Amino acid sequence: MEKPIYLDNHATTQTDPRVLDAMLPFFCRQYGNAGSTSHAFGWAAQAAVDQARQSIGQQIGAQAREIIFTSGATESNNLAIRGVCERTRRRGNHAISVATEHRAVLDPLARLEKHGFEVTLLPVRPHGHEDAGTIDVEQLAAAIRDDTVLVSVMAANNEIGVLQPMEEIGRCCRQRGVVFHTDATQAVGKIPVDVERWQVDLMSFSGHKIYGPKGIGALFVRRRTPRVRLESQIDGGRQEYGFRSGTANVPGIVGLAKALELCRDEGLDESSRLAHLRDHLYDGLRQRIAGISLNGPTLQLTHLRLPGNLNCCFGDVDGEALMMNMRDLAVSSGSACSSADPTPSHVLQALGLDADQTRSSLRFGLGRFNTLEQVEFAIQSVVAATHHLRQLHGSDQA
Repeated sequence: MEKPIYLDNHATTQTDPRVLDAMLPFFCRQYGNAGSTSHAFGWAAQAAVDQARQSIGQQIGAQAREIIFTSGATESNNLAIRGVCERTRRRGNHAISVATEHRAVLDPLARLEKHGFEVTLLPVRPHGHEDAGTIDVEQLAAAIRDDTVLVSVMAANNEIGVLQPMEEIGRCCRQRGVVFHTDATQAVGKIPVDVERWQVDLMSFSGHKIYGPKGIGALFVRRRTPRVRLESQIDGGRQEYGFRSGTANVPGIVGLAKALELCRDEGLDESSRLAHLRDHLYDGLRQRIAGISLNGPTLQLTHLRLPGNLNCCFGDVDGEALMMNMRDLAVSSGSACSSADPTPSHVLQALGLDADQTRSSLRFGLGRFNTLEQVEFAIQSVVAATHHLRQLHGSDQA
């Protein structure tokens, strides 16, 4: 078993070798610009982009022309949120989201607030509830006003893995005539996603969370009834149907499509295996460490949590110190995008955890290339480090 062991698959994933194989020709043999319409190199590149767009659309229930390629989910979120609000400002200046959203949603909303928009952040069900982290759809419905132009709700949370009731949310937004956006970065490729069933109007996702390359993502933009219109955020060559200017990242686009195809073909077996590894990890930790608790929804309700996600509070042990004592194990204390921020996780605080509990929590993200042997090593590493730190601090807990 090679070390260190990687259990941080919510932050990023290893590119699947089969994805890399699909991408390689577009770096060195078929290297044309998809925007070059006067020769065979450009035609081949454009054909690869068209095929990828068609494949991705089919896998999420969308039409090919509804897929807009971006540099990743952060750009997709900005294009969706700011694009809708800036375009529809004459109709209203109110948006609704959730307190546990990723910063790639919360920060664009904060920017809009600086320019006169009103933003309502919904709470989530607190720690201790079996469905902790979910929103109350009735509360969402009550928050929608005549001037509400956008609702943005993350499909699967990047820290606690909670899955929101997407069909109910979509139905509510459609009935009220409000644009519904979801950051589905952690959901696409991991759970069944259908933009028609969910009734979403905009959906962001990224390649590197599903064993594809970094630097490529997409935004689903509904073109059927109701058609969604956006204000572009990057101007230039008017690529991507005018929504997003810039030379197409052909290798990345091909890689994203291939990664999603593999998720489609292997997803059911992979989800079952990851859920088994996740449960084995939690049982092993709980049996050998006193005072451990689960953050987020209960593991028994499989429809409420990503199969590879585990987020635990270790009581009187500092999470950062715990990670420093496990050099051969890669886990995290929260979102990779917030790792430079010393403040406690806003997601765990929204669940009602205090600062000490939040700092005592770690996130484990299991993925395609993890094995039972690695999970056993992780259990041993966490148990040993926890006991060591508790002994240093004079804790009488085992």
